[in-house]
Amino acid sequence: MAADDLVNSPAHYTQGRFEAIDVIEDVIRHAPDPISGMLLGNTLKYLLRVWFKACPHQDLCKARWYLDRLIQHLESEAAAKVRKNLKETLVPFDDPLQ
Repeated sequence: MAADDLVNSPAHYTQGRFEAIDVIEDVIRHAPDPISGMLLGNTLKYLLRVWFKACPHQDLCKARWYLDRLIQHLESEAAAKVRKNLKETLVPFDDPLQ
């Protein structure tokens, strides 16, 4: 029996029909920015291997942590865009008190 290659092809990354890294690379390619891609990639990493590790609960908690962080990032990016759009579309007005 060949030893598990923990660097190039760990067993918990190669279960099923697809290798986890291939799935992750395909999905994060479409991310709107590098931070979103990294956070989604880590979320997927933990989800894709959850049943092949000693502690599924721990991997699910890690996936949730990365997913929550991704959601926060996207919400802050969306809020920044709204603020920028408001700033760009505000029409200056004469202040009658000055």
